[in-house]
Amino acid sequence: MPNPNKNIRACQKPLYRLRNWAAYDQALVQRGSITFWLSDDLELLWCPDREKQRGAQFVYSDQAIAIMLTTKEVFHLTNRQVEGFMRSLFDLLHIPLTVPDHSTLSKRGKTLKVKLPKKTHGHLNLVMDSTDLKIYGEGEWKIRTHGKSKRRTWRKLHVGVDPDRGEIQAAVLTENSVSDDEMAEILSQQIEQPIDLFAADGSYDKRRVYASLRAHSPEARVLIPPRKNARIWQHGNTRAERLPRDENLRSIRQHGRNTWKRESG
Repeated sequence: MPNPNKNIRACQKPLYRLRNWAAYDQALVQRGSITFWLSDDLELLWCPDREKQRGAQFVYSDQAIAIMLTTKEVFHLTNRQVEGFMRSLFDLLHIPLTVPDHSTLSKRGKTLKVKLPKKTHGHLNLVMDSTDLKIYGEGEWKIRTHGKSKRRTWRKLHVGVDPDRGEIQAAVLTENSVSDDEMAEILSQQIEQPIDLFAADGSYDKRRVYASLRAHSPEARVLIPPRKNARIWQHGNTRAERLPRDENLRSIRQHGRNTWKRESG
């Protein structure tokens, strides 16, 4: 008679025993440490270098506004609080620069174009995924007033991340009805350098994703776990070159999904 407790133990998550408590405790303390670094050419970047425009001229550059808004998001401050924070920081460091007021941050932040700092040379490893973003506003007020609503408003952020550097290489914001595989080609178009390795979850196991990767980087190694009901796209008795996706599926069928994940990295 089979042991029912055997399946229960197999489904339980493995327990990890903490062996170096001193290092773990120090790592938790280090989370509260703050390192604030300002570039030596901050004074040159703080003032705008763009051509004159009609009407009032900008006093602060886009980089200055981006620094203020980034500080605001990192430390969870309001516009007035980040204004006071940067003023005190400049006073402590004896930086002879003025700080944008909260009204300027509010106006300039609406039209500010943010450029992602990303790798632009050499080959690249890419991990692609998406996450949901909830929109606050009228819908949130309706839920608090009238309870749950069937018309919740969401947006979907599709990102391509370099796992080696931890940098976002591509990003697209869409409605929540857009699937992940639809944005794979658009995200890959934002990447200039060739891709060595591409990894994603099973929602990207679509022909259009492999076609876009083949067009962008023909030599890329694709690590997308096929879905559980996946079938071979191109049988091995054909003369055409075998598809990397089918080879992954054959390896999973032969050795198991966990073994394939471990061996492929």
